[in-house]
Amino acid sequence: MQYLDADGKLITESLKDYTRKTVRKAYTSLNAFLNAWNGAGRKQAIIEELAGQGVFLDELAEQVGRDYDAFDLVCHVAFDQPPLTRRERAERVQKRHVFARYGEKARAVLQALLEKYADSGIRSVESLDILKVDPLTTFGTPIEIIHLFGGKQNYLAAIHELETELYLEAA
Repeated sequence: MQYLDADGKLITESLKDYTRKTVRKAYTSLNAFLNAWNGAGRKQAIIEELAGQGVFLDELAEQVGRDYDAFDLVCHVAFDQPPLTRRERAERVQKRHVFARYGEKARAVLQALLEKYADSGIRSVESLDILKVDPLTTFGTPIEIIHLFGGKQNYLAAIHELETELYLEAA
């Protein structure tokens, strides 16, 4: 990758090196990144912030591995942490049976959301539009699905809990 530095000098470096340097400038330590990630209302906001700084996670995934979440790409490249695949993260949540307090249909929705996460990442889970695609449409309309959780606030709280559980080991 090539870019101009503050003095207008052309710099050439690998995407991994650029990502490491840029992320470490924004987050001085792994703990600083973890605090920002875990404290974010939407993980997509951090992904967009990094993209605004020239950190292109899709291209990085091409080099490192397409099965990794944006979170794991950043932690691995910038802070030398061993990455987990999205499927590994989803399986860890399933093994902990953290959604036992929800009704059967609500648990099935959360399970479907975990599968969506494993397939395509956190971006899809955070969007209410996910409720309009298969297999979630088998549970009803978005309004009916949200009603399974007792309303929108409770649904959003369940999504937040799902995200917390996905990144629990990273904290």
